[in-house]
Amino acid sequence: MRVRSWRREAVDGEGARMAGPAAVAVRSVPRGGWWPDVGLLAGFVAITGALLVWPPLLRLDLAVRDGSDAHRPPVAYWTAWTANHLGQGTPLAVLALVVALVLCWRARSVRPVLPVLGAEILTYCVVGPLKLWTERGAPHYGSVALFSEPHQTSYPSGHLVNTIVWYAVLAGLLSGWLPAAARTALRVVPVAVVAVTTVYLGYHWFTDTLAGLLLGVLLGRLLARVPWQRVPVPAALDPGPRDADRGTG
Repeated sequence: MRVRSWRREAVDGEGARMAGPAAVAVRSVPRGGWWPDVGLLAGFVAITGALLVWPPLLRLDLAVRDGSDAHRPPVAYWTAWTANHLGQGTPLAVLALVVALVLCWRARSVRPVLPVLGAEILTYCVVGPLKLWTERGAPHYGSVALFSEPHQTSYPSGHLVNTIVWYAVLAGLLSGWLPAAARTALRVVPVAVVAVTTVYLGYHWFTDTLAGLLLGVLLGRLLARVPWQRVPVPAALDPGPRDADRGTG
């Protein structure tokens, strides 16, 4: 019997299909080609522009904040506060790295860690600069307007971007163990929970979260397009299966 490792078994129109307990969906080309990506980017740009020139959108943010403040009894607050921790970026990144390192050890290859590094670099280089550039205060701690609160970093919601990207990475890393339905739930449920609770708790404006949703899905789709199995790495870090793993039976 052949022992399978973190290797591409077959490639079809949707990307690489992996097999075995150490399998990872290193690439799953998003549906719809590039048009959904263009739409997501256009949506993000449209929301950002509307916040600058369309006051009703700012009034909507204020109304959602005030409505949430008025309907937040202790039980609901603590339930939402607990659920909101599903979107903590640093713990999610550490968890993904631990899972990837286990897969690296099982496969004797560095490749399982590449999506984790890619996600960290992409989110850091995109979300951080946008937050610093837009200078928007958080609800209860600053102005609702963009470019009005130096050193404030509310827009877009990095909390939601991290949730979308890191759960997508975890779903890929765990693809050898989880069925398709479970992977879909892992991608969707935490995002829905964090999106609602972040606004309900007043951590972010409604439009912060909406922009974070669009940006997070866009970044997740970009990461899914990377052919991680073909990214050049030193031979010493990706030596391939040992002779013992090539046995037949």
